[in-house]
Amino acid sequence: MKLVLFGATGHIGHAILDEALARGHDVTAVVRDAGRLKQQHDKLHVVIGTVEQTAIWLAYAKYADAVIASLSARRSGDFDEVPLTAQTLLDTLNGTNVKRLLWVGGAGSLETAPGVKVIDDPHFPAAWKPEAEAQARALEVFRASKADVDWTYISPAALIEDGERTGHYRVGGEQLLKDDKGVSRISVPDYAVALLDRLEKNDALRQRITVAY
Repeated sequence: MKLVLFGATGHIGHAILDEALARGHDVTAVVRDAGRLKQQHDKLHVVIGTVEQTAIWLAYAKYADAVIASLSARRSGDFDEVPLTAQTLLDTLNGTNVKRLLWVGGAGSLETAPGVKVIDDPHFPAAWKPEAEAQARALEVFRASKADVDWTYISPAALIEDGERTGHYRVGGEQLLKDDKGVSRISVPDYAVALLDRLEKNDALRQRITVAY
């Protein structure tokens, strides 16, 4: 497939890039700073731009099978960017030939009990709340959208960290997934595996899902 990837220089985005290239996909990585992307590959094309610069990336996206967004506002500190970026992608892709959009979401809006979300836990780190709340608003943007785009919002486990690529994971819906020890976790490489699997299987359309061990 031909993919357009935003956020390839980020921690999760880089893993998605590695996984996509390993599977033989052609990837156009749209990045702000090409110097931060050290990888070279004959199926990798690097474009300087942002989501807001739609004319730049649409020139490539119109030939693509899907767009993948792995973005955060940690560097800028403007967390309003997160839902606005989701809206921009939906609005821009609406009416184009690109119908598939995969979004790297947050875990904060997952439920730990009926009506109780991860972010509601009094022990939820205060430093993480702005981004978690922004990702929750992005999810609302997707759910409210009437755009002709088959989006998938993929929440990771509560803990997503470096680790091995096992190729194994579980897929859930609105509830936080935990393992038999009561821990909710997944490695960054296995999150990337799960995301690319959703693309290749063309499932979980217009849904929020979560992936964990």
